[in-house]
Amino acid sequence: MLTPSFKKNDQKAKLFIYAVSLVVFAAVVILSKVHLELNLPFNPHVFASVSATLNSIVAVFLIAGLVTAKKKDYLIHKKIMQFAILLSVLFLVSYIGHHLLAGETKFGDINHDGILSDAEKAAVGSARLIYYIILFTHIPLAAIILPFILFTAYRALIGEYEQHKKLTRITWPIWFYVAVTGVIVYWMILPYYS
Repeated sequence: MLTPSFKKNDQKAKLFIYAVSLVVFAAVVILSKVHLELNLPFNPHVFASVSATLNSIVAVFLIAGLVTAKKKDYLIHKKIMQFAILLSVLFLVSYIGHHLLAGETKFGDINHDGILSDAEKAAVGSARLIYYIILFTHIPLAAIILPFILFTAYRALIGEYEQHKKLTRITWPIWFYVAVTGVIVYWMILPYYS
């Protein structure tokens, strides 16, 4: 096993993790309601592409992290998981940037007028239902995963590896699902970006 990177202080860790999680959640909720009308020299939907790319890489790193942990290659596992967390932070910045600058896109809005007509709904058919099922499982899990990720990382960083493993059984599948469904949602909504 690795030498712990931090001294255990559950009280400070809980305060930090809950504060960060609350601030991030509040920022995402509040900023999702804001749309900045700026004359940009680029298409703001590029942020959605960056977000999807980052989510794809995170999913790959999560698999690599699982494989290295099972092989007991803990130093490589630690580096991979730290990089996955860093990429998730970059994802969050890109995600917020996209919603601030691009505004809302409606699934099925073929003519990009912001109004979903009955004809457009009929044109996309059952894909709309599939999209919303994926989206409505993705959103709440994305909202709750951050404190799980941070507590799981904290347990590893202080050397409480058994608690880390127990938390990982919850954290890893949810984080992986959120990363993968984020990419699926992107590919499904991509044709409706203006």
